[in-house]
Amino acid sequence: MARAYRWLLPHPILTLILAVVWTLLQNEISAGMVVFGIILGIIIPWITSVWWPDTPRGFRLDKMISYSLIVMWDILVANVQVAWIVLTVPNSKLKPAWIVVPLKLREPEAITVLAGTITLTPGTVSADLSDEGHSLLVHVLHTDDPDAVLNDIKTRYEGRLLEIFS
Repeated sequence: MARAYRWLLPHPILTLILAVVWTLLQNEISAGMVVFGIILGIIIPWITSVWWPDTPRGFRLDKMISYSLIVMWDILVANVQVAWIVLTVPNSKLKPAWIVVPLKLREPEAITVLAGTITLTPGTVSADLSDEGHSLLVHVLHTDDPDAVLNDIKTRYEGRLLEIFS
Protein backbone atom coordinates (compact mmCIF):
# COMPACT_ATOMS: atom_id res chain seq x y z
CA MET A 1 0.00 0.00 0.00
CA ALA A 2 2.79 2.42 0.91
CA ARG A 3 4.54 1.61 -2.36
CA ALA A 4 1.39 2.39 -4.35
CA TYR A 5 0.97 5.65 -2.42
CA ARG A 6 4.61 6.60 -3.20
CA TRP A 7 4.07 5.74 -6.86
CA LEU A 8 0.87 7.80 -7.15
CA LEU A 9 2.04 10.71 -4.98
CA PRO A 10 5.83 10.93 -5.22
CA HIS A 11 5.78 14.46 -3.72
CA PRO A 12 2.62 14.83 -1.61
CA ILE A 13 3.47 18.33 -0.33
CA LEU A 14 4.06 19.54 -3.90
CA THR A 15 0.73 17.96 -4.86
CA LEU A 16 -1.03 19.92 -2.14
CA ILE A 17 0.73 23.17 -3.05
CA LEU A 18 -0.08 22.81 -6.75
CA ALA A 19 -3.74 22.05 -6.03
CA VAL A 20 -4.07 25.04 -3.70
CA VAL A 21 -2.24 27.43 -6.04
CA TRP A 22 -4.31 26.32 -9.02
CA THR A 23 -7.51 26.85 -7.06
CA LEU A 24 -6.41 30.28 -5.84
CA LEU A 25 -5.46 31.41 -9.35
CA GLN A 26 -9.04 30.94 -10.56
CA ASN A 27 -11.46 33.86 -10.43
CA GLU A 28 -13.94 31.80 -8.47
CA ILE A 29 -13.66 28.71 -6.35
CA SER A 30 -15.80 25.87 -7.63
CA ALA A 31 -15.84 22.13 -7.10
CA GLY A 32 -14.70 21.56 -10.66
CA MET A 33 -11.65 23.81 -10.27
CA VAL A 34 -10.72 22.17 -6.96
CA VAL A 35 -10.95 18.71 -8.55
CA PHE A 36 -8.94 19.89 -11.57
CA GLY A 37 -6.34 21.39 -9.21
CA ILE A 38 -6.04 18.06 -7.41
CA ILE A 39 -5.68 16.25 -10.74
CA LEU A 40 -2.92 18.67 -11.79
CA GLY A 41 -1.35 18.30 -8.36
CA ILE A 42 -1.15 14.54 -8.88
CA ILE A 43 -0.14 14.49 -12.57
CA ILE A 44 2.62 17.14 -12.56
CA PRO A 45 4.73 15.65 -9.73
CA TRP A 46 4.15 12.14 -11.10
CA ILE A 47 5.40 13.11 -14.58
CA THR A 48 8.39 15.07 -13.24
CA SER A 49 9.36 12.51 -10.58
CA VAL A 50 11.94 10.92 -12.90
CA TRP A 51 14.03 14.08 -12.52
CA TRP A 52 13.84 13.93 -8.71
CA PRO A 53 15.67 10.66 -7.93
CA ASP A 54 17.11 11.67 -4.55
CA THR A 55 14.15 13.22 -2.78
CA PRO A 56 14.70 13.77 0.93
CA ARG A 57 13.04 11.01 2.94
CA GLY A 58 12.92 12.59 6.38
CA PHE A 59 11.13 15.92 6.13
CA ARG A 60 9.53 17.55 9.18
CA LEU A 61 6.69 19.80 7.99
CA ASP A 62 6.00 21.14 11.50
CA LYS A 63 9.61 22.32 11.83
CA MET A 64 9.48 23.80 8.31
CA ILE A 65 6.50 25.95 9.25
CA SER A 66 8.32 27.39 12.26
CA TYR A 67 11.46 27.85 10.11
CA SER A 68 9.40 29.77 7.54
CA LEU A 69 8.03 32.08 10.23
CA ILE A 70 11.55 32.76 11.52
CA VAL A 71 12.78 33.51 8.00
CA MET A 72 9.88 35.89 7.35
CA TRP A 73 10.63 37.73 10.60
CA ASP A 74 14.33 37.91 9.73
CA ILE A 75 13.48 39.32 6.29
CA LEU A 76 11.36 42.06 7.87
CA VAL A 77 14.07 42.96 10.38
CA ALA A 78 16.80 42.88 7.72
CA ASN A 79 14.77 45.20 5.48
CA VAL A 80 14.75 47.82 8.22
CA GLN A 81 18.45 47.29 8.96
CA VAL A 82 19.47 47.59 5.31
CA ALA A 83 17.32 50.69 4.85
CA TRP A 84 19.02 52.22 7.91
CA ILE A 85 22.48 51.32 6.53
CA VAL A 86 21.66 52.77 3.11
CA LEU A 87 20.33 56.00 4.61
CA THR A 88 22.92 56.59 7.33
CA VAL A 89 26.22 54.86 6.46
CA PRO A 90 28.33 56.49 3.73
CA ASN A 91 29.84 54.14 1.15
CA SER A 92 33.33 54.82 2.45
CA LYS A 93 32.34 53.50 5.89
CA LEU A 94 30.64 50.31 4.71
CA LYS A 95 32.31 47.11 5.91
CA PRO A 96 31.33 44.38 3.43
CA ALA A 97 32.60 40.87 4.05
CA TRP A 98 32.93 37.52 2.30
CA ILE A 99 32.19 34.66 4.66
CA VAL A 100 32.82 30.97 4.03
CA VAL A 101 30.14 28.92 5.77
CA PRO A 102 31.18 25.28 6.32
CA LEU A 103 28.13 23.07 5.90
CA LYS A 104 26.93 20.08 7.86
CA LEU A 105 23.99 19.81 5.46
CA ARG A 106 24.41 17.20 2.74
CA GLU A 107 21.01 17.00 1.01
CA PRO A 108 20.89 19.25 -2.07
CA GLU A 109 17.37 20.36 -1.17
CA ALA A 110 18.45 21.49 2.30
CA ILE A 111 21.48 23.34 0.91
CA THR A 112 19.20 25.02 -1.64
CA VAL A 113 16.81 26.14 1.10
CA LEU A 114 19.73 27.55 3.12
CA ALA A 115 21.19 29.39 0.12
CA GLY A 116 17.75 30.73 -0.77
CA THR A 117 17.15 31.87 2.79
CA ILE A 118 20.45 33.75 2.86
CA THR A 119 19.76 35.39 -0.49
CA LEU A 120 16.18 36.32 0.43
CA THR A 121 17.39 38.08 3.56
CA PRO A 122 18.35 41.66 2.58
CA GLY A 123 22.00 42.50 3.10
CA THR A 124 23.28 38.98 2.39
CA VAL A 125 23.63 36.90 -0.74
CA SER A 126 24.78 33.33 -1.37
CA ALA A 127 27.46 33.67 -4.01
CA ASP A 128 28.92 30.20 -4.50
CA LEU A 129 28.78 26.60 -3.36
CA SER A 130 32.01 24.63 -3.23
CA ASP A 131 32.44 21.85 -5.79
CA GLU A 132 31.98 19.13 -3.19
CA GLY A 133 29.09 20.98 -1.52
CA HIS A 134 30.78 21.34 1.86
CA SER A 135 30.87 25.14 2.09
CA LEU A 136 28.88 28.15 0.96
CA LEU A 137 30.35 31.55 0.10
CA VAL A 138 28.21 34.40 1.45
CA HIS A 139 28.57 38.14 0.86
CA VAL A 140 27.43 40.49 3.63
CA LEU A 141 26.68 44.15 2.89
CA HIS A 142 27.89 45.55 6.21
CA THR A 143 29.18 43.87 9.35
CA ASP A 144 31.57 44.65 12.18
CA ASP A 145 31.86 40.98 13.13
CA PRO A 146 31.91 38.37 10.33
CA ASP A 147 32.19 35.57 12.92
CA ALA A 148 28.87 36.65 14.45
CA VAL A 149 27.21 36.49 11.02
CA LEU A 150 28.70 33.02 10.47
CA ASN A 151 27.48 31.87 13.88
CA ASP A 152 24.03 33.32 13.20
CA ILE A 153 23.75 31.44 9.89
CA LYS A 154 24.93 28.20 11.48
CA THR A 155 22.64 28.32 14.51
CA ARG A 156 19.59 30.18 13.24
CA TYR A 157 19.29 28.52 9.83
CA GLU A 158 21.52 25.49 9.33
CA GLY A 159 20.76 23.97 12.73
CA ARG A 160 17.04 24.15 12.05
CA LEU A 161 17.44 22.77 8.53
CA LEU A 162 19.35 19.80 9.94
CA GLU A 163 16.29 19.07 12.09
CA ILE A 164 13.86 19.56 9.18
CA PHE A 165 15.72 17.30 6.76
CA SER A 166 16.77 14.63 9.26
